[in-house]
Amino acid sequence: MERKGPAAWVRDADGRRQTADEAMMASEVALASLSSAPEIVTVRQTFAAWRFFHGFRTDPDSPLRRPCRAVTSPLLASDGGNLAAVFATLRHIREESPDIDSAIDAAFPGAELVVPMPEDFASFGMIFPETPKRVFEAHELSDGTLHFLALMGALLSYRLPPFIALNEPETSLHPDLLPALAKVIGKAAERTQVWVVTHSRTLADSLAEETGVLPRTVVRKDGATWLEGLTRFVGFEDD
Repeated sequence: MERKGPAAWVRDADGRRQTADEAMMASEVALASLSSAPEIVTVRQTFAAWRFFHGFRTDPDSPLRRPCRAVTSPLLASDGGNLAAVFATLRHIREESPDIDSAIDAAFPGAELVVPMPEDFASFGMIFPETPKRVFEAHELSDGTLHFLALMGALLSYRLPPFIALNEPETSLHPDLLPALAKVIGKAAERTQVWVVTHSRTLADSLAEETGVLPRTVVRKDGATWLEGLTRFVGFEDD
């Protein structure tokens, strides 16, 4: 496939050249405009199924803090806006929430995730051991607690995407929560491929202990980005 300005073309399996029907605007992508080529469609569908989580909004207007429509949600949206529906799907439709309950207990000992049976809207809250008769709704939770719950929705949903990328998932989390997060990431990695970029040595070490996968350090080499220990033949010196 090749793109030059507003034009794009692709060669099919027989070497024939197929051109996009219309001139593309700068904001349009060639993968969408060349949808008639089956190989391009496959690549596009593969990329579309991936999930990139670059952090979640936890401000007062964050979609995480609001109820969402009660529709079956097998995986988390990129902005986390269907988190309550993801929890409700696990708790009330699939009746498969032991992994979430274990993660909650590891991160917040004695706490409980409360997911009411949804009607028009789904919601969730937390009960903490200090106040066992009080449910803290999503809009009342701390930024760190809400962020951790969103990561659980991303990593423990009923159906995981074929690839999950987490960029600095430790953001706004208390360091004490990082070993519990590593366990959740390790659990998800049994079902899909997870790529984690982190500045936290604690999280990197916890992931190594949990999964047995060595973290790789990004360095600057000859003015370019490189992985420490990577050889010219795309292997690692310690492999």
